[in-house]
Amino acid sequence: MEEKSILDYYKSVIKDNYANFSERARRKEYWGFVVINLVATIIAAILDNILGITISPEIPYGPIYGIYTLAVIIPSLAVAVRRLHDVGKSGWFLLIALIPLVGAIWLLVLYFTDGQPGNNAYGPNPKNPTEGNEVEQIGTE
Repeated sequence: MEEKSILDYYKSVIKDNYANFSERARRKEYWGFVVINLVATIIAAILDNILGITISPEIPYGPIYGIYTLAVIIPSLAVAVRRLHDVGKSGWFLLIALIPLVGAIWLLVLYFTDGQPGNNAYGPNPKNPTEGNEVEQIGTE
């Protein structure tokens, strides 16, 4: 099986899973999206500044940054929810970030945690989809 690049994971989140809030997302998919998204937002902010179309001198963001941010807010939330599903948590766990400092750290730990092996309530393990499938294991024991 061919290994995906982080750009492939970014494209997968944007193209194939734009508003997919079900199933699971492995760490590589989540962090691949986060890294490319971070680079893209920095480039958008730099373009706004180079073109001189920022909101004001004090606010270094402009329409390019704003449009990009609006375009990726849904897939960003979707991949974050699917990442939480992979560790066995509900998507509502995103709200834990509202707790100052501790919530963000706890969420970050969950994003770095390895997914649950086998199937869980949110679907098969994306790292090894046949791992928890009892039908595939018949006759192998």
